[in-house]
Amino acid sequence: MPQASKPNFEAAKKILTAYLENKGLRKTPERFAILEEIYTREDHFDVDELYISMKNKRYRVSRATVYNTLDVLVDCDLVTKHQFGKNLAQFEKSYGNKQHDHLICTDCHKVMEFCDPRIQSIQNMVGEMLNFSVMHHSLIFYGNCNKENCQNRTEAPRETTAVYEDR
Repeated sequence: MPQASKPNFEAAKKILTAYLENKGLRKTPERFAILEEIYTREDHFDVDELYISMKNKRYRVSRATVYNTLDVLVDCDLVTKHQFGKNLAQFEKSYGNKQHDHLICTDCHKVMEFCDPRIQSIQNMVGEMLNFSVMHHSLIFYGNCNKENCQNRTEAPRETTAVYEDR
């Protein structure tokens, strides 16, 4: 099993503990196990992927616990929730992650991250111009990855011509 980045995970654990105490919520081992599982990941994931990953590692968590814990982790800014155009929400860890934006391939649905400091400059400039304190932003580009050997691409339906015979 990949290890969670120790400093980021330990800091995230402290943030979660403080959040739970502040809200009067229970500090259950399942919540911290889910946090650790998320902080070992380097990818975007949906609820089912996280749930299956936890089950495969013999954690005793229900799907409802995963949903509820993700809500808590989003609320205390340890996890970011994305809606990348599909009906399925995707998540990623946020504490210790550098600011980045996303490219989504409309053929294979792969999510790619990129970072360009000019975007941060634009955000700062717009905030100053409009006297607005920007807390965060979301920028998503949709397009095609143009990879010839993309294993996730679904083939376009072939044109078929129906031939009808009179009998």
